[in-house]
Amino acid sequence: MRLELRVCQHCLDGDDGHGGQQKAALLQDMVGCAEVIQEHKDALDLEAVHIRKVRDDEQGKPEALPVVAATIQNDQIVLNDTQLVAEGQDRNMLLYANPDDILTVLAGNVDEISKAVPGDVTVDLSSKGAEIISAAGLGADPEKQP
Repeated sequence: MRLELRVCQHCLDGDDGHGGQQKAALLQDMVGCAEVIQEHKDALDLEAVHIRKVRDDEQGKPEALPVVAATIQNDQIVLNDTQLVAEGQDRNMLLYANPDDILTVLAGNVDEISKAVPGDVTVDLSSKGAEIISAAGLGADPEKQP
């Protein structure tokens, strides 16, 4: 299985006109989770984890998994600058374009890693990211473990 997170570098940096600081914090949460997954990919039996940061002056094509999400804005096709693609062992691909879904999937993987490896495997999330994860019911909460 392979994962590829694609984010806009300008949004990640919090540049004006690219979603502001709240979007930047959410993207930083995603990248932080993806970096932990990348570091511990063997614990999840992942073949590869790619993190692609695209800029306006690039074509923005994927690094490894050939899937790009698009939307229609003002009668024009616009490529999504934030997406997560997961390729399963059967080579089927899942595309997540909603930021809340992306963070939930990534945080779920980090949660699974935290159960499989010794030591602290956590990501310091922004308040918005923590709110999204809390609403999703994720987390290695000892009170909820069997």
